[in-house]
Amino acid sequence: MLTLLAFLVAIGVLVTFHELGHYWVARLCGVKVLRFSIGFGKPLWSYWRKGTEWVICPIPLGGYVRMLDEREGPVTEELRPQAFNNQHVLKRIAIVAAGPLANLFLAVLLYWVVMGQGVTQIRPLVGTVVAQTPAAAAGFAPGDRILSVAGQPVANWQQIRLALVEAAMSPDATVVQVETAAGARAERRIDPARFGDKAVTAMQQGSTGLTPGRFLPVIGALEEGGAAQSAGLKPGDKLLALNGQALSSWEGWVAQVRNSPGRDLDVKIQRGADIMSLKVRPQAHQQDGEVVGRIGAAPQADAGWGRQLLYTEHYSAAQAGLAALAKTWDTGWMSVKFMGRMLMGQASLDNLSGPLTIANVAGQTAREGLTPYLEFLALISISIGVLNLLPIPVLDGGHLMYYVAELIRGRPVSERAQLFGQKIGFILLASLMAFALLNDFSRLFGG
Repeated sequence: MLTLLAFLVAIGVLVTFHELGHYWVARLCGVKVLRFSIGFGKPLWSYWRKGTEWVICPIPLGGYVRMLDEREGPVTEELRPQAFNNQHVLKRIAIVAAGPLANLFLAVLLYWVVMGQGVTQIRPLVGTVVAQTPAAAAGFAPGDRILSVAGQPVANWQQIRLALVEAAMSPDATVVQVETAAGARAERRIDPARFGDKAVTAMQQGSTGLTPGRFLPVIGALEEGGAAQSAGLKPGDKLLALNGQALSSWEGWVAQVRNSPGRDLDVKIQRGADIMSLKVRPQAHQQDGEVVGRIGAAPQADAGWGRQLLYTEHYSAAQAGLAALAKTWDTGWMSVKFMGRMLMGQASLDNLSGPLTIANVAGQTAREGLTPYLEFLALISISIGVLNLLPIPVLDGGHLMYYVAELIRGRPVSERAQLFGQKIGFILLASLMAFALLNDFSRLFGG
C-alpha cells in the first residue's frame, strides 16, 4: 500500500508541476487554456475556473494542458488572438519549453530543501569488495580511501557513484586513485569489459562490486524456510570456521557458499558462550546463467565501522541553493550524455526503467524517510525534464524542434511533415516504453 501511495504522490506532484509550467506561461502569453488534466481517460473529478476545466483522470501516467487551437476545432473571431496556433513562434517555444523547465526547477527546489536540512554523507572509504567483480579484479581492499575517479576528485560515496556511472559510459578502463589503509597512494583500474556485457551494464547502473558498508561474520537475519534456517542457524550466530578453515570475513563465507550448491558444508559457530558444529547444504540457485549456492542468510552490519563512515554536511541557505543548482545541472547533464550513448549503441537499453521500477523505488525511499523520498522525487523530475526536451516528435522537445525550424525557415513546417514525424516519434516512444517495461519485469520478477 505504501509503495502504491508513494508512486501516486510522486506522479501527481511531478505531472502537476510539469503541466503547471505549460499553463502559467500560456496564460502569461495570452493563450486560452481549455482543460488542465492530471492523468488520462474519463474524468473522475472536474472543476471549472476562469474558463478552464481542471480534471483528474484515472490513468496516472501523465497529463496534458489543452489550449485553444484552430487546428483542433472552430474558433470564433473574437477568440482567435487567444488561440495557440496564432501566437508568435517565440511564444509557442516558451509555452512548450515551460513544462520540462518546470520539472528542472522543481528538482532545484527539492534539493534545496534537502540540503538546507544538512546532508548526511558517507566518507569515501571502501568497506566491502565483492568477490569476482571488476572491483575485486582491480585490487581494491577494505579500508581503501577513494581520492578520485577518472581524474575527478571525490569527497563522498554519492560523488563516487556518479563518477563511476559516468566513467562506465567510456569503453576505456576507469582509473581510480586511492589511499590504502596503510597510508600509501595506489592506482586501481576498473575494466568491466573483461567480465562481459553484464558487468558493463551493472557498472552503468552503479554496481562495480564496491560498497561502503562492512559486515561481520555474524548471522543478522534468516530467510523463512531457507537452507540456513533448516540447518539450525540463528540470528546472532558468529561464524568461526567452514570445512575446518577459519573464517575472518562475511565475504569469505559467501564465496564458499556460492561455490558449493547442493554440497554439505561443516560450519563451526559461536552462539553466546557455546561453540557448536552444524551441517549446511546450500540450495542450487540459477543466477546470470550459472548455478550457485544459496542458504538464505543476511549478515550483521559492523556498527562501529558504520559510525566511522557517516558525517553531516551543513549549508547556509545560499550555499544550499547553489549546491542544489549544481546537483541538478550535473545530474541532468549526465542523463543527457547517457541517453546520447544509448542512442549511439554505447550504453545498454537494460538501463531503462519503467513505471514498475519507479514505483518500487518510490516505496523503498518512502520507507527510509522524507529526505530520501524528496531526493527520489528530484531525480525523477530531472529525468522527466530531460526526456521531454529530447527532439522526439510527440514529446515537448519534438514540438520545439518544429518551432526552431520555423524560426530559421521563416515559415511553419508542413502539417504533412509534422504528422509523419508524430508517427515516427510515437513508434520510437512506444518501443522505449516496451523496453522499459520488459526491464521492469526482469528486475522485479526474473532476477
